[in-house]
Amino acid sequence: MGQAQSSVSTVHRLRSVLAIRPFRRLWLVTYLCSVGDWLSLLALTGLVTEMMNSYQWQSFALSLVVLTQLLPGILFAPVGGVLADRFDRRKVMVVCDVLRGSLFISIALIGSPIWLFVANFLVGCCAMLWIPAKESAVPNLLRRPDQVESANQLGLVMTYGISTISGFGLYSLIAGVPAYLNLQGGDLEFRIATIAVIINGLLYFTSAILIATRLPELSGRASAHKREVDADKPGFVAMFREGIRFAAATPLVRGLVIGMIGAFAAAGVVIATAKLYAASLLGGASTFGLLFMAVFLGLAVGMATAPRFARRLAYNRLFGVTIVGAGITLTLVALAPSLWLALLMVALVGLCAGVAFLTGLTIVGSQVEDEMRGRTVALIQSLLKIVLFGASAGAPLLVAVLQKRTVSVFGHPMEVDATRPVMLGGAAIAIVLGLVAYRQMDDRREERVLSSLFAAIRGRTRTKGMLIAVEGDTREDTSVQARRLAAALRAEGLDVLLAADPEHDERRLRTMLSSAELAGVRAQALVAAAVRADVVERQVRPALDEGSIVVMERYVDSPLAHFSATSSLEHHELEGLVDWATGRLRPDLTILLDRPVSDGKAIGLEHHWRVQRLLSEMAAADPDRYLVVEADGDADTTAERVHAAVLPLLATQKRVVPEATV
Repeated sequence: MGQAQSSVSTVHRLRSVLAIRPFRRLWLVTYLCSVGDWLSLLALTGLVTEMMNSYQWQSFALSLVVLTQLLPGILFAPVGGVLADRFDRRKVMVVCDVLRGSLFISIALIGSPIWLFVANFLVGCCAMLWIPAKESAVPNLLRRPDQVESANQLGLVMTYGISTISGFGLYSLIAGVPAYLNLQGGDLEFRIATIAVIINGLLYFTSAILIATRLPELSGRASAHKREVDADKPGFVAMFREGIRFAAATPLVRGLVIGMIGAFAAAGVVIATAKLYAASLLGGASTFGLLFMAVFLGLAVGMATAPRFARRLAYNRLFGVTIVGAGITLTLVALAPSLWLALLMVALVGLCAGVAFLTGLTIVGSQVEDEMRGRTVALIQSLLKIVLFGASAGAPLLVAVLQKRTVSVFGHPMEVDATRPVMLGGAAIAIVLGLVAYRQMDDRREERVLSSLFAAIRGRTRTKGMLIAVEGDTREDTSVQARRLAAALRAEGLDVLLAADPEHDERRLRTMLSSAELAGVRAQALVAAAVRADVVERQVRPALDEGSIVVMERYVDSPLAHFSATSSLEHHELEGLVDWATGRLRPDLTILLDRPVSDGKAIGLEHHWRVQRLLSEMAAADPDRYLVVEADGDADTTAERVHAAVLPLLATQKRVVPEATV
């Protein structure tokens, strides 16, 4: 049942993001450019192989193509970050796509291997300018901050899933044309490779046209304090320095960067030693392929299940925890004596890496301000290239120095392959830097990292206690049912706190601020947020830390639905205010009282219908956390339904109430 609900929730979340037209169009653009990236890898390799007569140079064809695409990330990613934060992101992306398309066409027309590598290097430079602009613009196209994670999931699936298959399939289709038509000729393979390169260029031209004509939203900024004019902006070098200072001075970004270094270092070690490690398992090419299949399968599962882990652990803690988890499982990979154990551990490394990667992207998109987002994305892209390059080059050197050694274990000689200690070193780096990242990013440091890891695996909630919210359209319903639920749970022997009624405090605060009702909707929203911030800080968090169950009526969802139904405020503004007021504390269980519109208890049936519809949409988007209870009967009948649904879910939470509480 829970698994089915989770799949429904995931599908609903992804559909809600794809329903946003600008994002959907950008997703199509991502598809075209990603297909071009993967197609270029094969097309350029095939073209350079046909251009070079030397067998030795032909053997290096793929490596040279990859290297000339990797170097720009080291040199130009920071430049792309500054451009993304300084200039119109849509124009940056259009110019880069036009340049990429032109460079690929020039490769086909000039036909020189030297120009092929120079142009490929320049294409990589354009990509490093294009990626920060695209990634930093995505959050501005969405309706709510919580959609960033789903958008990142869709982007990764497109880039590393659908586009990969399409790019490789398109190249196979182009390369197979001569066989289908029984064509022959000495330079036929050269012409086929040239056609593939030209098609690649046309893909980028198409992307440029779509961005220029169909995605004006990419030029928008999320911040209300947009930069005035170019003359008022700091210079290029000053913005670059500002980005470095921001990363160094902000604990969240500093921890993110440190954690990424650990993750990429471990990944580079695994990639560089995979071939020899497969041989140490007494396997050959098939074992090497199985290891890569296992790690990519783990990556896919990790990216798919990251939202479920995020419901158990806050993003800021989950990031460091999963990097530490990747280091621990990599240690087990290094010590694995058999192929099947190695495959299982490698898959777990991939799973942890997938969760960490998606979580890191979500943190950048949802918690880094728009003015600094481009430079933060560029910094991560640059680190990815530098650390992967360094680890991939350094690991083979260490393996060559260490070589195979024979050690004595309890008097028995044992041969130890050099890849094992190198992997252990990569695992140690990941664990240490993951711990540092966890401490930098965690705003509640009293819980140890291993406890957080086990809690995420077991599915425990983010705190020791449990927060239950009772939501509904009318205050009469929620107030009565919250009191009755709290009393019923106490009767079961549970330690329960019935939190203060937020709306009562709202009216009291308004009276203190002014003798008249606050007319401005923003002022009313601020009052509601202030009251909830006070209740959460004084009552809810302390009770949760002590292991109590907290029951609170109209916690977040009902105020959000009412303000959204009656005001012109943007939903993302309200959610941002709620996140700030509550410290992103979300209920472990939300009871939604569903009363039909025809019941007539609400004042204004149209308003009641709008609020109830919004609440129902919230519940449908996250069915794992919501419990919808029909409230069409009297209070006693509704209370019985609530108790019958809630009590079985709390069986594991039952505890004896201390005598002092009684």
